[in-house]
Amino acid sequence: MGVMGLSSMIMVVAIVLLGQEIGKVSSTLYKVGDLDAWGIPVDAKVYSKWPKSHSFKIGDSLLFLYPPSEDSLIQVTASNFKSCNTKDPILYMNDGNSLFNLTQNGTLYFTSAHPGHCSKYQKLLVSVGTYSAEAEALSPSSSADAPSYQNAFGSIPLSQKSSSSSLISAFSIVFASLACAVVGAIM
Repeated sequence: MGVMGLSSMIMVVAIVLLGQEIGKVSSTLYKVGDLDAWGIPVDAKVYSKWPKSHSFKIGDSLLFLYPPSEDSLIQVTASNFKSCNTKDPILYMNDGNSLFNLTQNGTLYFTSAHPGHCSKYQKLLVSVGTYSAEAEALSPSSSADAPSYQNAFGSIPLSQKSSSSSLISAFSIVFASLACAVVGAIM
């Protein structure tokens, strides 16, 4: 193999590796509250403090674990979140292993559908994409109202730090094809 062949081979490898780096997509699975279970908190501010220590992004997932015979999870509007109104939820889950995939930027509001749980601070506000002043305003000691909601859920669990292998494969194929074309043009 001559100098030209070796440099072509190095270029092909570099292009393929670059394509794999560009194609990496990561997501995180968050166990809500970093607690053993979604439930009435001992500390009234646990669910208002927890989201402030994380930067949620599209592709991340929230895992709510709870005994299905004792609790549930609902997504509600901002005004229902503030007033602990559990009627007419946007989404209702009661399987004890509720996975909520974050598919849009914005603010999401969750609470328990069981009577009295929301007023005992079993409620969670999550801002996806950026930190929201709403999170501060709607903490347990606040009274602000924000009238918007999104419905974004799913049932396919994501691993702790997963990579999208199909996206990486697609980029690899494209870059490998380009590399072959470049090598073919050089030779």
